[in-house]
Amino acid sequence: MTLLMALATSFAAYDTPFTMRAVEWFIAFSMAILALLKLQNVESFATMFLNYDLLAKRWVPYSYIYPFAEGFAGILMIGGILTWLSVPVALFIGVIGAVSVFKAVYIDRRELKCACVGGSSNVPLGFVSLTENLMMIAMAVWMASVAFGHTG
Repeated sequence: MTLLMALATSFAAYDTPFTMRAVEWFIAFSMAILALLKLQNVESFATMFLNYDLLAKRWVPYSYIYPFAEGFAGILMIGGILTWLSVPVALFIGVIGAVSVFKAVYIDRRELKCACVGGSSNVPLGFVSLTENLMMIAMAVWMASVAFGHTG
């Protein structure tokens, strides 16, 4: 759905669905929708998240902040606004998330449920969550290069 939303938005804005902005919107819409799923039951999400996220294990409030931060960064990226804020937020949560998932799944070989689509999901931790985090990292790096890479 987020891909179709991005293509439709690109068509509305540029008269073609196939733009680089459509790719950016796809990732940003996905971040916002995934945050929405997590926010349906923050308590349940936080409980599942604590099982594998390295920062949340050390600082429990992060497990409650995470879905808001993901949604916030996604909304800013949709609008292409406050890039100086959205990029570090997405990069921070994406890197910590990717390292946490990689460690739990591929190093510790733990079989956990992923909190990536909310706390009541039955999705195994692994590819979906790792992809979510890697896409956030890629989006942050891309937006930083576009926004800050021009030397004027």
